[in-house]
Amino acid sequence: MTIEQVFDNSTATYDSWMKRALPCYDQLFGIATQVMPFERDAPIDVLDLGAGTGLFSEHVLKAFPNGTFVLRDLAKKMLGVARERFHEHGEQFQFVIDDYRNLRDRERFDLVISSLSIHHLADEEKRKLCQQVYAALKAGGAFVNVDQIKGETAYLQNLYWELWLRHARASGAPEEQIQESVERRTAYDQDALLSDQLRWLREAGFVNVDCVYRHTFVGVFFAMKRSKQ
Repeated sequence: MTIEQVFDNSTATYDSWMKRALPCYDQLFGIATQVMPFERDAPIDVLDLGAGTGLFSEHVLKAFPNGTFVLRDLAKKMLGVARERFHEHGEQFQFVIDDYRNLRDRERFDLVISSLSIHHLADEEKRKLCQQVYAALKAGGAFVNVDQIKGETAYLQNLYWELWLRHARASGAPEEQIQESVERRTAYDQDALLSDQLRWLREAGFVNVDCVYRHTFVGVFFAMKRSKQ
């Protein structure tokens, strides 16, 4: 089964699962929008990579109501949910069913975002994507990525996932959903070290690179494209 099929199959429960199972959901996305370096009424152009049902774009829309958005994902059913979520916003939203590894845009967007998606790529693909995102941003633009982080040691990696299991069960998540998530992780997740993720961003040319917030295995990555002198 392809990864887009896996996520299409989870469409009906994805949003509620994310809000329940992801540790510090509100803090993660709250920080992610707070660090975006734009005036709140700015008409920014936003690209959401692996947009899914549009959860991250919804947070950004609330913070930047004059933004225009391109949501890109391979999972058709999940993008269908996003279409319904934003149907009242008309031409502010476009939806592209495509693999974001095919990204070819040049200096088109003020902001590129992604959440819980890029960790499905192999490390070399992650590194290349950083370069593609850099090329897609206008000067002074920003990349904000909420994503998973690999533990520096096997002990830490096991610790983070044991903490996650405790959190998911304490939240009341059904055991069936928890096991499905564990199976998806085993089959599809390719987490990268924090140091590698920051290095790939710097190598691509980004400045002001940092993980501005972290909770065990999930972090908010921030990077900017240098302004034209």
